[in-house]
Amino acid sequence: MTGPLLSSKLYVPGPRAGALERARVSDLLDRGTTTKLTLVSAQAGFGKTTAIANWVQHRSAPGGVAWLSLDPGDAVPDGFWTYVATALSGVDPDLAAGVAPLLAAGAALPAVLTELLNRLADLDHDLVLVLDDYHLVDGPEIADGLAFVLAHLPPHAHVVLSTRADPSLPLSRLRSHGELVEIRAADLRFTNDEATSYLRSHGVDLTPADTAALERKTEGWAAALQLAVLSLRDRADVSEFLAGFAGDDRFIVDYLVEEVLSRQPRPVRDFLLRTSVLDRLTGRLCDAVTGHEGGGELLRELERQNLFVVPLDARRQWYRYHHLFADVLRAHAASDPAVPSSGTLHRRASAWYERDGQPVPAVRHALMASEFARAAVLMERAVPDLLRQRQEDIIVGWTVALPDDVVRTRPALAMGLVAGLMARNEVDSVPRRLDEIEDLLERHRAAATAGSAPMAVLVEDPGELARLPGKVHLYRAAHALVSEDLEATQRYVQLATATAAPDDHPTRAGAWGLSGLAHWRTGDVEATHRCYSRCVEELLEAGHLSDVLGCTTTLADIRISQGRIGEAERTLRRALALVADADETPRGAADMHTGLAGIALERGQLDDAESHLRRAQQLGDAAGMPAHAAQVRVTMALVRAARGDVDEALTLLDEAERLYVADFKPDVRPVHATRARVLVAAGRLGEARAWAVEHGLRTDDELSYLREYEHVTLAMVRLAEHREGLRQHVGETRAFLGRLHTSSEAGGRAGPLLEIALLQAVAADAAGDADATTTHLRLAVRLGEPGHVVRPFTDHAADLPRLVGTLDPEEQQSPYVRTLLAASSPVGPRITETAPPPRQDLVDPLSRRELEVLCLLATDLSGPELARHLVVSLNTVRTHTRNVYSKLGVSGRRAAVSRARELDLLGRDG
Repeated sequence: MTGPLLSSKLYVPGPRAGALERARVSDLLDRGTTTKLTLVSAQAGFGKTTAIANWVQHRSAPGGVAWLSLDPGDAVPDGFWTYVATALSGVDPDLAAGVAPLLAAGAALPAVLTELLNRLADLDHDLVLVLDDYHLVDGPEIADGLAFVLAHLPPHAHVVLSTRADPSLPLSRLRSHGELVEIRAADLRFTNDEATSYLRSHGVDLTPADTAALERKTEGWAAALQLAVLSLRDRADVSEFLAGFAGDDRFIVDYLVEEVLSRQPRPVRDFLLRTSVLDRLTGRLCDAVTGHEGGGELLRELERQNLFVVPLDARRQWYRYHHLFADVLRAHAASDPAVPSSGTLHRRASAWYERDGQPVPAVRHALMASEFARAAVLMERAVPDLLRQRQEDIIVGWTVALPDDVVRTRPALAMGLVAGLMARNEVDSVPRRLDEIEDLLERHRAAATAGSAPMAVLVEDPGELARLPGKVHLYRAAHALVSEDLEATQRYVQLATATAAPDDHPTRAGAWGLSGLAHWRTGDVEATHRCYSRCVEELLEAGHLSDVLGCTTTLADIRISQGRIGEAERTLRRALALVADADETPRGAADMHTGLAGIALERGQLDDAESHLRRAQQLGDAAGMPAHAAQVRVTMALVRAARGDVDEALTLLDEAERLYVADFKPDVRPVHATRARVLVAAGRLGEARAWAVEHGLRTDDELSYLREYEHVTLAMVRLAEHREGLRQHVGETRAFLGRLHTSSEAGGRAGPLLEIALLQAVAADAAGDADATTTHLRLAVRLGEPGHVVRPFTDHAADLPRLVGTLDPEEQQSPYVRTLLAASSPVGPRITETAPPPRQDLVDPLSRRELEVLCLLATDLSGPELARHLVVSLNTVRTHTRNVYSKLGVSGRRAAVSRARELDLLGRDG
């Protein structure tokens, strides 16, 4: 959608000429600002938009109003939330600063909405978001996102929702919690007094009896009253006219619109009927559809006459008809022989949008005109951009609207549909569609080989014809992978790389990536690394830097799993060098810093880890791949756990689990298992045991690479239970660890093997097997020393001195072993609380972390800056801040700082 159309969606309608400010309705809208949601729900014609617009102009909250007028094309989640973010940016540009890039990067919706909520929470003023005509987009995907936002909406933010039908939202829960104000048809109906005032303001002065008759027959329906005003002007037979009212609302509108139309000059009537096919109107578009000039001036004149024309921007360039008025106009147009057919009118509109460079409405009108062949051409031109913008829903919706034979005869368009279906994980029809594409291409080749005229294969880009065979095999490989047919995946990968056009680097890159994923699922990490390296080579040739960075995280993870942590670091730093040479920060840059933070954590370099995490936070989730939002929180959690902040670590892991985005990559380190490890380290074995039961983990399980991390975690739980005296025998655990050792060693996975060997040393020590203890510990030391790995050893800080004592004296004095002992000592990096806390005259004293937050509240740092400084999430900062306010008995930052100074809690520099 182009600029003028976008701005029209965000324009707050001004008060209509003669519009009545209705105190009753405005009072209800005022009440809504104390709740999360104001629902304005009534059928068409009840004046919902006008009532809200008048309230916005005269009474709305002083902080700001963001207005979004919706249409059916906005029912795609990415588009809907992009428009919401853009609307909110009109109130405060910072609101969209972190959200729009995330949407553009294809980030998971929970990450997008969390960022939006974080930004809203940072506002220091009230804000109202108006979603007008919400019924046009109401569906499960939109409703789920909006329900999430409403559940976490900060107190100073409010949503006003205008709709013809109750939305698919948890209204009962909102109602029971006092978080909902409802304005319905009964509230919007004009009373007798309001009807009298409205009529008089438009120069219609009826007798009390006639006014009562009109109010009774229209039942206070705003649209009917407005149409009545247009019909009653300068009419002498008022009572006789009013006696003609009968039937239901639909009949009244038909009757009144006919009266209004009959009183218009023929050119105006003709303009109204011809342009009724348009969702949005602007002068040049109307001229193209009607075949006459002067459309812009006529639209402005219709607005001046209050003839159901709603301006959509402040410059009065774009308009729309009142929905109910447009419905009736279209019905009249269909029966008027002087008006061209709707197909002709839609065809003209489509041609205008095509010339104006707006493919989405151009396609929509072509479909409405049943010009399917032309619509297919327009679609094919637009598909590459839509795929880059992650708007697969539009592609699928378009192609579903076409006759199937049209899609089958345009292989490039059919391939766009396949790409869209795969992206949406709707894979059942993909093999059949690929068969049809391949069959069409084969028939085309056969005709060319036979020397006869080749088939009329319709492809807008001739070069695309050469690229299609490789793409067919690529998507067959992708379908095989999601179907867990790894043998077929590799077979189609070979075909894709062999048949890809010379310049089709993306197809070859995709094929190598799929091959790597197939190897990954079997635990062959070296083959995975080879494939991903080839993938990166092709992506560099294609100039796809963000995808290079996405693959780099995988390459680094594989090297870490192989115990080659130095190579992992070099891989990430080489990628960062590419970022430094880029014109702007590419998506994936933040992942590089998160990866380096993880390496620093493995080496026990917590300060360096926090430094990289701060940089990743500064870049934001928008500079990360879809999985970044979860991964950065996992790494932050592990750093906080290493610092001894278990509660913060668990909070961060809860956020990470909520934000996790599944993709083609196997989830070999599930967040829930990392959470179990933190619980074990904190001594919360009951919760850790419950985790193992919940996920069905047993020591006699069949082992697989995909669950290796979980099984190693289970072994940690079992050894911790033994230490607590809950298990008297460790033989079962030692046997389990032995099987894990064999599996990991066979797969060349030295990273997990180090942890397993260390656990085996702990288990052997518990069993009194000194020789085995020494053997396993030596292996762990040998595996960890090249990469200076520290973290697994500090996880066993209490046991390590005793374990090291089993080594030879010379081994005990090696620099690496001495480093491990120093890192595991009570003065190592876990112990950060050295100075005694200040004396607190509080019933509920502040914790050390809360004192740290309190001191930072006395600075000029914003909420996100506080989070970056503390290396925690913004939600964690808010939790601490709320606790600080509660314990100090204050309600805001300034009051908290003032109270802290009174209690001498800030120290000399506070």
